[in-house]
Amino acid sequence: MRVSKRGDVWWVSFTTPHGQRIRRSAGTDDKTRALEYLDRLKVQYWEQQRLGVKPDRSWQDAAVRWVKETSHKRTREKDIAKLRRLDRYLGHLMLSQVTRDVIDQIGERLAQTSSPSNANRYLAVIRSILRRARDDWEWVSHIPKVQLYREPKQRIRFLTPDEARRLLTELPEHLREMAQFALTTGLRQRNVSYLQWSQVDMSRRVAWIHPDEAKAGRAIGVPLNEDALDVLRRRLGRHGDYVFTYQGKPVDRCSTKAWKRALERAGIEQSFRWHDLRHTWASWHVQSGTPLQELMELGSWASYDMVLRYAHLAADHLRGAASRIDGTFLTHKQKPQLVRLS
Repeated sequence: MRVSKRGDVWWVSFTTPHGQRIRRSAGTDDKTRALEYLDRLKVQYWEQQRLGVKPDRSWQDAAVRWVKETSHKRTREKDIAKLRRLDRYLGHLMLSQVTRDVIDQIGERLAQTSSPSNANRYLAVIRSILRRARDDWEWVSHIPKVQLYREPKQRIRFLTPDEARRLLTELPEHLREMAQFALTTGLRQRNVSYLQWSQVDMSRRVAWIHPDEAKAGRAIGVPLNEDALDVLRRRLGRHGDYVFTYQGKPVDRCSTKAWKRALERAGIEQSFRWHDLRHTWASWHVQSGTPLQELMELGSWASYDMVLRYAHLAADHLRGAASRIDGTFLTHKQKPQLVRLS
């Protein structure tokens, strides 16, 4: 057991109760602090090897393992970006130091700098890692509660047919074709961007999305109406593999400056997102009488609750029920009298 100095930094070394030789940097140029670090390490290893106390793991260890085990997620790159931002708050902490107060402070700061809904995305990642550390890896016996912010329910934003025509007119050709295809099929942006000709059968009037490309992880069959086929006919011969391209490559991002400028010229509020084209498609279907159960299959939603967002747009089938209480506010004298025939 001893401390030694390398350059300006003190190192510690000792032998654990199980005979394991430990040698680490104390990370300080102060000998007193190095000796304190050595004492803490000795106690930690004694508790682990003699008393069975679980070793304290770092947040970074947990984050790295979580990223490896969730490599199948389609949001992997976004998760990694979130972890990079969280590293400034948690990167120097052990899991035992990730307390409710620490998490609440992170949530408050993120909510102030962006929005409560965006803060929830980060808090959900923290919660997922902590739960896996407790339930799967057994690194900790308990974890703090992660309280998410209440997110206000927003109105579904959709275009009228006239607004859609104005927007399509203002968009550059490559975005116009993609937007029109999204409005006729309801496909999500990434599925439109990376649609390949091998996924299209125009003679059978159908396209399909492979399971690894679908949000719900299930293959999607996409029936093609005449408007969708018109778009595909215009795209024939443009590229050997992909249906929609710009300068020979798939269009990865659609919410660009060109999109925002087209919204402005079309007189549509800037908050309208590309994903709202899918809401527009669904809203048009419901207003045209498509049953919600059929819409669920067409849009490949995982649950019926997702489709119920559009139910208020289809009140026609309830008109008969509403008429059952017609005349309730009429007085007795105003109600028609029944004549008894003798």
